[in-house]
Formats: sequence, structure tokens, C-alpha cells
Amino acid sequence: MKNFFTQIGNIWKHEELRQKLGITLGLILVYRIGSFIVIPGVNSDVLAEQSGGLGGLLSLFTGGAFTRASIFALGIMPYISASIIIQLLGIAVPAVQKMQAEGESGRKKINQYTRFLTIAITLVQAPGYLATTVAGVPGAVADPSTFWWFSAVLILVCSTLVIMWLGERITDKGVGNGISLLIMIGIIATFPQALIQEFIHPDSSVFFFLVEIAFLLVIIGASVALVQALRKVPVQMAKMQTGGSHMPQGEGARSYIPLKVNSAGVMPIIFAQAIMFVPLYLTQSETFQDNPALQSLADFNGLWYNVIFFVMIVVFTYFYTAITVNPNQMADDLKRQNSFVPGVKPGKPTADFLERVLSSITLPGSLMLAFIAILPAIVFSLGLTKAQGFSIFFGGTSLLIMVGVILDTLQQIESYLLSRHYDGLMKSGKLRGRPQSPVGGITG
Repeated sequence: MKNFFTQIGNIWKHEELRQKLGITLGLILVYRIGSFIVIPGVNSDVLAEQSGGLGGLLSLFTGGAFTRASIFALGIMPYISASIIIQLLGIAVPAVQKMQAEGESGRKKINQYTRFLTIAITLVQAPGYLATTVAGVPGAVADPSTFWWFSAVLILVCSTLVIMWLGERITDKGVGNGISLLIMIGIIATFPQALIQEFIHPDSSVFFFLVEIAFLLVIIGASVALVQALRKVPVQMAKMQTGGSHMPQGEGARSYIPLKVNSAGVMPIIFAQAIMFVPLYLTQSETFQDNPALQSLADFNGLWYNVIFFVMIVVFTYFYTAITVNPNQMADDLKRQNSFVPGVKPGKPTADFLERVLSSITLPGSLMLAFIAILPAIVFSLGLTKAQGFSIFFGGTSLLIMVGVILDTLQQIESYLLSRHYDGLMKSGKLRGRPQSPVGGITG
């Protein structure tokens, strides 16, 4: 506890970091206020009961704005979809690859195209959302006139751009990745209500509730381990001859390549979930409404849904790892830096070795990721939780996003404090052999 207050004190000492945290919290507050502003002409009370199935799942990432018919109902998801499309185009389209290789100027062009694509995606999603979730509910819209449709679509498009702007400002002026923070805040916003619903459930008890919390902490620990797990491949820097003696390059002759056990993050779950939404959409139509095969695939807690979901996550983990981690590029970089993996020849043998290591660690990582993804359905089906809204936090995309974003934000704050601490040592003119970090006593 003393160490915690010491860390808070270290943050408070740095005016610039205080300002960054203040800007971040202020912009998050704007986002949360906007999620409670309902689209004009919509009766949100009528929509209160439409919180199950797909709507309830999508509402999780918007802090309830989706089922509330808020102006921020679509959240940041259109921007995420646009970013994923641009990223995939970077693999197949040479023009996008060229922009990615142009450095800062190319990054600005890609960001601009991502914004335009976000507008296009929102223009498609907004009418669909209004038709199925808002106007499709009897009594939800007082006067669904042409003017209302035009104004509602325009509001949703502009609000999505506002959320995108908030995320970019948090990234530039605040602390952490702004887009990820907004998604995490939307998820965390629904956690207190889910916790209360589980506690007051008629079939629950204080002892059972405490066991659930303990089990949840264990799962959080496993998620943290999955996010942080690394395989360190040792790297030896070749010695160079200087004045008749061999000197190691740089200060350290040894280093390592950090290969993450889960290099794909939550992207495989997002891809798999997007595909598994298709049967649910089909069952909402009259043509496939009575199809038993589609009904079983549309059941989030059903056996076949989770089996297929599990397999798809494993497959997408290998796919996304293959397109984001390039062993050949790593081997070329090592060769240019006059470095090598001990016991492995430079060039193609090094690339093959890194690929074998990556494949061996991706298998347990993908299985663990898939298990955490289907864990909410398991705990709810086995009766380990009483309220389905609370079972969502026992794994899946929500828990992994929260764990990943919180760890990333804390690491950024710690890195900032470390850099400030080192600046202070240099300005004072006093050099120490092992400077201590003001956060948690971690040394550089």
C-alpha cells in the first residue's frame, strides 16, 4: 500500500504528466456524457428491454450506448473496422504497402484514408442500426419521418467522427492509446451494474458471490500472464576489431528478441466473432427463423457455437501472427546489425529457426486465447454465474481488452516516469551505477 501511494506521489510531482492525465480523464468524461444523450425523437425507455442477444453484446463495447440509442451508439467500432480493412489491404495492395514504407508522411496518408473509410462504414451501419434496433421496435420512434431518418443518420456519422477525434486527442495529448482506452471505458462502465445484478440475484448468496470474485481474480491473472508472456530468443552481437583488440558493439554484447506467446492480441476473437454474428443476423429474418442448424449456431451459450468459435480463434491466431510477425525481416535486421542467434547461421537458417520458435509458442497461446474466449459461456452454462451480464467478464474480448489496455497504459506511465527520473539524474550531474525507477523500484 505504501508503494502504491509512493507511485501516486511520483505522478503528482510531474506537472506535464498531471496535465496528460487530466486531459485524458476530461476527454473520457466527454465520451461518457455523450453516451447518455439520446438521439432526438427516440424513446429510450421503450428500448430498455432490448438488451439481449447481439444488441447486449455490442452494447458492452459502447458502455450501454447501443441499446440506449445514444448519439454515440455506434461507438468507435466503425473506426476499428476501417483500421482492420486498411491493415489487411497493406498485405495485398502494393499502393498501401508503399505508403506504409514512407514513414511519417505515409502514416498521415493512411490515417486520412482510414477516416474516409470510417465515414463510409458509418453511412452503411447507421441506417441498419436505426432500422433494426431503433425504428424496428414499436413505439421507440415518435415520428419516423424522412427528416428524422436523415437527421439521425447524420448525427450518428458526426458522433462517430467526434469519438474518433477524442481518441486521437487522447493519444496525442493524453496518456495511452486513445482508441483502446475508449473501448475499455465502455466495457468497464457496464461492470458495476453487472456486479450488482449478480449480487442481488435470488439464487446467489454472499459465500457464492465471494467464490465468484476469487475465481474472477484467477482468470484475470491468467489473462495477464497470456498478454505478458514472452519467449526470449538470445541474440549475440558480433565483436569488431578496434586498435588490435576486439570490442563488442555497443555496451552489451548480448540481447534477445522478445517473441510474444500471443502476438495477435484480441484480433482473432474479433475476426471470429464477426463471422459468428452471421448466423444470428440470418435467424432474425423470416426465411431462416425456424432453421434449427442456424438457431444452434446463433446461441452464444450453445455447444456448436462455442466449438466452431474455438476452432476459428485458433486458426485466426495463426493467420494474424503470420501477417504481423515476419521472421525473414527479423533475420535480415539481425544480419544488417552484425548480430546472430547463437548456434544458428545468419540469413535463411535464422529465419527458419525464428519461424519454428514462433509456431511452437503460438499453439499454446492460441489454445489459451480460445479457451478464455469461450469461458463466459462455460461458466454461465455450468451455473457458476447467475446473471449472464456478469459472466461476460469471465473472459472473452472484454476481459482481454481491459487487461491489455490497462497494462499498456501503466507501462506508458512508468516509462514516462523513468525518463523523467533519468533526466533529473543527468541535470544534477550525479551519476549512479544503478538508478532506481520511481515506479515499483524497477531498474533500467
